[in-house]
Amino acid sequence: MAETERQLSQRLERVIMDLLDRRAATASICPSDAAREAYEGDDDGWRALMEPTRRAAWRLVEAGQVEVTRAGRPVTRTEARGPLRIRRPGR
Repeated sequence: MAETERQLSQRLERVIMDLLDRRAATASICPSDAAREAYEGDDDGWRALMEPTRRAAWRLVEAGQVEVTRAGRPVTRTEARGPLRIRRPGR
């Protein structure tokens, strides 16, 4: 049975939170870390999960569970350009 968009979204949110749980409280992850972790293959198919991973991160931002940062500073969705990281809030 194919995974629905909602199921994928929820799985990506869990992957992001699980990766952060496995790191130091002050650590951050790259969205590609989550996409690679969620991808169930050994080729570069994880790249197709990058945009869904970013959307999952922004939903977690809205829920107050994470921050998206650039150069170590939190950014809003409209400010998000270039290399981004995901971390727990208030670091």
